[in-house]
Amino acid sequence: MTTAETRRAWAWEHWFGLTGLAALIAGVYLGLFVAPTERFMGEVYRILYVHVPLQWNALLCFFGAGFVGAASLWKRKAWIDGMLVGVIEVGVVLETAGLLSGIVWAKPTWGVYWAWDPRLTFTFVMWLTFLGVLALRRFAEEHRRAPWTAAASIVASVNAPLVYYSVNWWRSIHQMQSSPETVHTTMILPLRINAIALFLVCVWFVARRARISLARRQAEATAPPPRILTAG
Repeated sequence: MTTAETRRAWAWEHWFGLTGLAALIAGVYLGLFVAPTERFMGEVYRILYVHVPLQWNALLCFFGAGFVGAASLWKRKAWIDGMLVGVIEVGVVLETAGLLSGIVWAKPTWGVYWAWDPRLTFTFVMWLTFLGVLALRRFAEEHRRAPWTAAASIVASVNAPLVYYSVNWWRSIHQMQSSPETVHTTMILPLRINAIALFLVCVWFVARRARISLARRQAEATAPPPRILTAG
């Protein structure tokens, strides 16, 4: 990579990340110290300013993995495969944090840490399936790694719509999707700021992961073959 290419990469990738981190700090501050106390849940509802953006972006990553996987199968490009891995890895990290923050919130509000309602169940299954995709990639042979990851991602992404619509299709203790008409402006603003900020950070991580993956492949392709010692 030339110096100019490196500077261009820094210009768009890192500015995404820095902007996202700055906005995330602002959103968390508004959620913790400016937003009013919720009438029924009290102060514990403030966890949702972290939990909900985590879940939104994890769902976006997992749903998007299906489209990136389809593009990987179609184009067979190394950079698309690297992007797919980045999307899945970021989604798994976000979902792990989302599940843990949900457990913290559930105990004081539902009285239990975990309930097998439809949304929680489908979310847990979605998280497990994408962990399985990463495990499959790790143990697959080199020439099969990219297509198998892409195909498995397409199948696993089917869980994302089930998670989103589960509260509409089945009985659930989760509340249905809120709207600006049902949430006060001072409450919804930090939520949106954090969601957008976390999305920018995700773009940053995925772009860096794809670039690192591509650089590793290029290094392996240009590396000299290992020497074989023979008896003389």
